[in-house]
Amino acid sequence: MSQAGETGTLFVVSAPSGAGKTSLVAEMLRADHKLGVSVSHTTRPMREGEKNGVNYHFVSRNEFETMIGRGDFLEHADVFGNYYGTSQVWVREMLVSGRDVILEIDWQGAAQVRHLIPECVSVFIVPPSSEILRDRLEGRGTDAPDVVERRLSEAREECSHAGMFDYLVVNDDFREALADLLAIVRSQRLRMIAQQARHRQLLSGLSGAGESPA
Repeated sequence: MSQAGETGTLFVVSAPSGAGKTSLVAEMLRADHKLGVSVSHTTRPMREGEKNGVNYHFVSRNEFETMIGRGDFLEHADVFGNYYGTSQVWVREMLVSGRDVILEIDWQGAAQVRHLIPECVSVFIVPPSSEILRDRLEGRGTDAPDVVERRLSEAREECSHAGMFDYLVVNDDFREALADLLAIVRSQRLRMIAQQARHRQLLSGLSGAGESPA
């Protein structure tokens, strides 16, 4: 339960495919139990090993479009014929409860979120070079050469929008990039407005505001 007046921070994390975003966010969640991650809705088929409600909320296209009509999404997009979206109700409920939330979305989704929640904190993750990005994508062994080339082209487009984000993290060394991300989260929690809400009684006592006049 949050202190009176305390709200959580929404962290929006974006990166081109192969930059290591998903692995970094997963490790952030293991390292900081005060962080929650939004599970997106999608119309794409469930893949082997995935679980509904854990990796995604898997819904039909008709159901997704009904949710769009109701204004249920904080952001949504049609990516290669499949919808992806973030529940607005869930995110706002978590923030009001004082919980910090991470969204893993692309730069276009980040722009939508920034419009609705301008106080969000946005982070863009990049690989140390285009050559290393290519090595990482080819090293997966799951994509055909033409798919790798398409992802590299998309990465160039995505990286051209990095300047719209609040923070830039270079994922060269995984541990260092993780430390950078956790430092961003910690710095937001130490902002004066957040600390005043969290420690209102302490500050009142230290400043003598709660004392009766002599």
